Amino acid sequence: MTATPAPLLEVKDLQVHYKSRSRAHRKLGYDVRAVDGVSFTVAPGETLGLVGESGCGKSTTGRAVLQLVKPTGGSVWFDGTDVTEAGRRRLIPLRRGMQAVFQDPYDSLNPRMTIGDTVGEPLIIHRLAKGEERRKRVGDLLELVGLNRELMSRRPSELSGGQRQRVCIAKALAVNPRFIVCDEAVSALDVSVQAQVLNLLRRLQRELDLSYLFIGHDLSVVRHISDRVAVMYSGLLVESADSERLYERPYHPYTVSLLASSPVADPRVERSRPVAAVTGEPPSPMNVPTGCRFTPRCPLAREKCRAEAPAYTEVEPGRMVACHFWQEVKETPAVLGAGATT
Repeated sequence: MTATPAPLLEVKDLQVHYKSRSRAHRKLGYDVRAVDGVSFTVAPGETLGLVGESGCGKSTTGRAVLQLVKPTGGSVWFDGTDVTEAGRRRLIPLRRGMQAVFQDPYDSLNPRMTIGDTVGEPLIIHRLAKGEERRKRVGDLLELVGLNRELMSRRPSELSGGQRQRVCIAKALAVNPRFIVCDEAVSALDVSVQAQVLNLLRRLQRELDLSYLFIGHDLSVVRHISDRVAVMYSGLLVESADSERLYERPYHPYTVSLLASSPVADPRVERSRPVAAVTGEPPSPMNVPTGCRFTPRCPLAREKCRAEAPAYTEVEPGRMVACHFWQEVKETPAVLGAGATT
């Protein structure tokens, strides 16, 4: 029997709270609960997709994992080391193993630096190469991501959006990381370019044995690249499972609503919908409701949901759900509004 490999990344009860700038809110003791107790793992060579509405805490989670935002509570373990307890000197070498590719490639690049200087900067910071060796390494990285090494003398304004994002990927790969946070890494690109960059990320994962935390809001894109998918709502995870299992049959009403709202680019396909459509807005992170946070918008909400927050537990092997009535969602075909019929 093959032993399960230890996770490369393990996030335990991660919390990121901010103090409100409003004097009235401070008197009431309100905090902005951007992330309020998130736990997950990423195995070597695995891609975990993280989806949810805007403002649910996805990007903050990714930044907290990288220690770009200091967590309020919880821990982040990378390759057996608690990075939340690491000091500045210890964190610098740890960053070699953890890199990021952000949403807007133009904002991620210094407009005054050439592409060669941009991609070579991490090599200088971590003292990995210098002189002609660094220049050769930069050229090799550009070719690895599908760019011509002649672009080394260009600046970001001279490149297309897809080329700039490839430069950002090359920069992330410069220090030979094992784990990369892709924060909406393709959402700012044209659809055809998105496919090219996604295929590039998958190829690099196979060749370099990379692990990804892929944060996105386009459900079809996340499904294409992810091995597992975690669904986030109002600072909490509400469901996670293998990608195909989750998309074929969600167990949480919020996941149902997300999948049912995803458009299908075929006028001959009629999407089935949940019994009752989800209405209203997500709760304010400064004033979350008691009990289940999805209760005010949930078509299946009952008194137990308002009084008691459901635990995020493993209901089946590899499937985590935070819902009192997940079995009802699973067993009632009419509720499963994620399918499509012709």
